Amino acid sequence: MIETIIKNHLDAELEVEVFFEKPSSKVETYVVLEKTSSGKRNHLPTAVFAFQSYAKSLYAAAELNEIVKNAVENLIGLDEIRGVSLNSDYNFTDTTTKEYRYQAVFDIGHY
Repeated sequence: MIETIIKNHLDAELEVEVFFEKPSSKVETYVVLEKTSSGKRNHLPTAVFAFQSYAKSLYAAAELNEIVKNAVENLIGLDEIRGVSLNSDYNFTDTTTKEYRYQAVFDIGHY
């Protein structure tokens, strides 16, 4: 499953915890990955993933976002990945909870 491959890769590359959903405990700095859609091009699977970087300050969230983007781009070295492309990244601070976060969205082709 592509989600597991990506999470295992990020667990190995990042110094913060990576989750599939927002943790219930109060972890201050972490990443949430979510597959937002998937499809096929020329019979090869593709997926769009959102990576949300949470931190104590907006600056720290922006820094973590840059680290996450580099780690995701390094997925291209895995045999299961055939392409990685940054779609967009932006400040995605949660105005309701006042939690600082950035979001990076990637298109990932895989086997």
